Amino acid sequence: MALTPGVMGVVNVTPDSFFPLSRTADVGAAVERGRDLFERGCDIVDVGGESTRPGSRPVAEDVELERVIPVVEALAPEGPVSVDTTKPAVARAAVAAGADVINDVGGGLLELAADLGVGYVAMHSRGTPATMQDDPRYDDVVAEVLDHLDAAARRARRAGITRLWLDPGIGFAKTTAHNVALLVALPRLVALAADHRAGVLVGTSRKRFLSDLAAQPLPVEERLEGSLATAAWAMNAGVDLVRVHDVEATLQLRDLLARPLEEVGS
Repeated sequence: MALTPGVMGVVNVTPDSFFPLSRTADVGAAVERGRDLFERGCDIVDVGGESTRPGSRPVAEDVELERVIPVVEALAPEGPVSVDTTKPAVARAAVAAGADVINDVGGGLLELAADLGVGYVAMHSRGTPATMQDDPRYDDVVAEVLDHLDAAARRARRAGITRLWLDPGIGFAKTTAHNVALLVALPRLVALAADHRAGVLVGTSRKRFLSDLAAQPLPVEERLEGSLATAAWAMNAGVDLVRVHDVEATLQLRDLLARPLEEVGS
């Protein structure tokens, strides 16, 4: 079976996002990173100006606008761009600058995406980045996340959104056990999304739970192998987009998985 999920590359215009190689506070450097991702074959570039790592604090709206909008303007002619934000003003300005997807990590931008006629990513989370990892609890994490995303998909369709992705929010208000349970249940989420004619987006890249699953603690710089392993798992489950920091390695992985073994061995 040929697997061709899209690869979303991360551009963080921040001084404090959790993976150093994906972040820069310099707009010019962020633009260069985005262009490089497109040149390497990235399908969509996700631009964010506010870190959502566990424990992070929000930035002022004007600061986020100064970070994000010039980068979106520069990259939009190069290829599809999404904006990763919780703020309506930032999302609106980014769409005006050329972004055609709103990656809604806060859950409050659905109606705006519908009004603007752009694609929309509905992600599951609880609380804020500053509080989301303060003892997250679920009776049944898979059932609760699927119910949340089912309801979000219904609202999105009623609002008129035509391009829709559902994201289980790996690492957002989840323990390692919650994250693993959601990865195991990805085929159920893919089936749910198909019922709504939606796609599934999954982002595991470089996240802390990968260190918890390793034989020994791993700093973020040493989590590439876990990132690729979980990306492969997600691709085989049928997801439509994987959000990653390591675009070139993930594209190589995707191409390998898409080739029949008979062809590889010939």
